[in-house]
Amino acid sequence: MSKGPGKGLRLVKWTLGVVAALILLLAAYMWWVVERFDTVTLPQRHGQVDVELFAREGDKRPLLVGFGGSEGGNPWASERWKKQRERFLDQGYAMLALGYFGTPNSPEHLDRISLDGIHAAIMKAAQDPRVDGRCIAVIGGSRGGELALLLASHYPDIKAVVAIVPGSAVFPALTDAMTTPGFSFHDKPLPFVPMTWSATPDLLVGNLRGAFETIMQDDAAMQRAAIAVENINGPVYFVSASQDEGWPSKEMSDAMMQRLKAHGFRHTAEHLVVQGGHSEPLDEFPKMEAFLDTQFKQTCR
Repeated sequence: MSKGPGKGLRLVKWTLGVVAALILLLAAYMWWVVERFDTVTLPQRHGQVDVELFAREGDKRPLLVGFGGSEGGNPWASERWKKQRERFLDQGYAMLALGYFGTPNSPEHLDRISLDGIHAAIMKAAQDPRVDGRCIAVIGGSRGGELALLLASHYPDIKAVVAIVPGSAVFPALTDAMTTPGFSFHDKPLPFVPMTWSATPDLLVGNLRGAFETIMQDDAAMQRAAIAVENINGPVYFVSASQDEGWPSKEMSDAMMQRLKAHGFRHTAEHLVVQGGHSEPLDEFPKMEAFLDTQFKQTCR
């Protein structure tokens, strides 16, 4: 009977040894993934996008460009978003659904996505005889909100932005390594907030907000990568979630509102905080429609 405790202790030691070995293997694998990732060569199909233009016949209509988020593909062209897409068409818009990664003709991952390629596709759609190219607005959610704000901050022909649960800076690419920015401009990677090893535990357990909060503690990186929202040439509507589990969209939207105020932003800027999680603001499209109607469609010409 005296051998029982000894066997139990050996089992505990063996288990701890196995766990430690697995942790070391995981760390080695992650280091290998990061070190082997090509941060110089731009991804295949860089600068290419997939688009689908929805427009009614008749007079020229303002163009609303829709971006998806980290799910990739072209959500605004999908059956899931058909109801809201049709509502926008009924309200007098033409709608361009734009897939910027995860589609047949765009990069596989959200990695150094070309703002230039996206803008060129929008400008091509703006030449359609059913579209009023003087009136272009963008709408996007999550990483698509980050994109909408980035794009409008670089191109003055975009006249309004609706950013749903957006980020306030350029964040890492959605690759295994996460060592490059999500977006590029003139084929050069934009400054971004780097992913740190200290955020790894949160990533491993799926705590995305925790991981973003960790990397956002780098104040210098956040300043370098901050989106210059004050350069946007039109009204901006931030729609955030009070309990966003994806990333701190409310806090980032608050920061962007403060930045606009500090720069004396001359256009309308509003921030709607929706109670709930990351997807809760999708129930608030009527308020987004009202903002676009009064602040964009009626005044853009």
